[in-house]
Amino acid sequence: MRTLCYSCQLLGGVMMQKNGMKQDWGKSLLIVASQLSHCRTVLRLFDDLAMMAYSTKYGLGKKEEDWLIRCISVIGNLSDQLYYPCEHVAWAADAGVIHVKSEKWWTASTALWGLSLFLGILRSIRILNKLRRHRQKHTENDLPKTRGEIKSQIRSEVLTIIGCASDLVNAIHWMPPGFLWGGCFPTWLVGLMGTISSFIGIYQTAVGGNAGGV
Repeated sequence: MRTLCYSCQLLGGVMMQKNGMKQDWGKSLLIVASQLSHCRTVLRLFDDLAMMAYSTKYGLGKKEEDWLIRCISVIGNLSDQLYYPCEHVAWAADAGVIHVKSEKWWTASTALWGLSLFLGILRSIRILNKLRRHRQKHTENDLPKTRGEIKSQIRSEVLTIIGCASDLVNAIHWMPPGFLWGGCFPTWLVGLMGTISSFIGIYQTAVGGNAGGV
């Protein structure tokens, strides 16, 4: 659904720059993208418990040997956990369920998502540095299978960085105008960034890698 949503946004944004029938198709695709985005927001109403279970299982990351990765992961989990209730309040406000202004809650949820993505990038960079040091020290003595596993891990972390960076670019775009490039992107570019991260997530899920797209 995420991939379809961003793909429609990408194609719709491109077609909106054309004239005639293509522009009409573009409007239709953007409507579909908007409805899919709303559907994803509603579905995330049920994600709190799953995130809580994951955060509780990881805890303070005592099994993680690297202290920096442990700290980044714990803060990232906290950001993800707080993201959901902020988004829920924003959705409820827009739906008229509660009578508060939704803007600040959307901003808070987007900021938490952006923080989580940034921490994800830092975590992957740290893991990459450790993997490269390990490869340099042990390449000659490692078995082919071990070398292959290290290469696979490195590829997975590089893809994670690209995917998180693509989403982070969009997260900043959705921040209030005046914050970096907040509100400055054309629709097709938002769709492109989201499509890139979505396909990376699909690939990593298929091969058993790490993916964390919201």
